[in-house]
Amino acid sequence: MTHDFEPQITIFACHYCAYGAADLAGSMRVAYPEGTRIVKLPCTGKLDIKFVLDAFEHGADGVMVAG
Repeated sequence: MTHDFEPQITIFACHYCAYGAADLAGSMRVAYPEGTRIVKLPCTGKLDIKFVLDAFEHGADGVMVAG
């Protein structure tokens, strides 16, 4: 059994909350998987299902919404 699979995760993050935390983690040189993509939203309330479906259509294995 090989463990070469690295999932592609798209994270939709609120500008004022979760994105700030991710930015701080980057400033502190905290590593997270390379397959992670963070999309900044003005608010998670602005997330439309079309964005989630588009992420899957473009290769995401998983989607996370962080507010």
